[in-house]
Amino acid sequence: MIRTAFSALLLAATPAWAVPGGKLDTLDAGSYVCELPGDAAGAAGLRQPDEAFDIVNANTYRSPTGRGSYLLTGDILTMTSGPKRGTRYHRLSDRFLRLIGPDGKDSALRCVRRVVNNG
Repeated sequence: MIRTAFSALLLAATPAWAVPGGKLDTLDAGSYVCELPGDAAGAAGLRQPDEAFDIVNANTYRSPTGRGSYLLTGDILTMTSGPKRGTRYHRLSDRFLRLIGPDGKDSALRCVRRVVNNG
């Protein structure tokens, strides 16, 4: 009986994964500037203003066409409502996202959280 109670206590103390995709998380509030790679003859990146978005709070984003919510599980950011509903990004770092294409692979579009020197 004591062994069963002790096992139950140990299981209760371990962290639980909320969803199969990994730990639930949030993005830091701020603006994400999205761009496609440039070339050596021109700009390093070609801005895509229609793809840009702002993280407003722990689960809300705002884009040029409206607001919605998002879910971050592990390293996958999924826009769950609003104008970007269904769009998915691979989080490579706290400030760098890569759009996931229809084939499930990272695409060329990258979104970087704006800071003072990249605005």
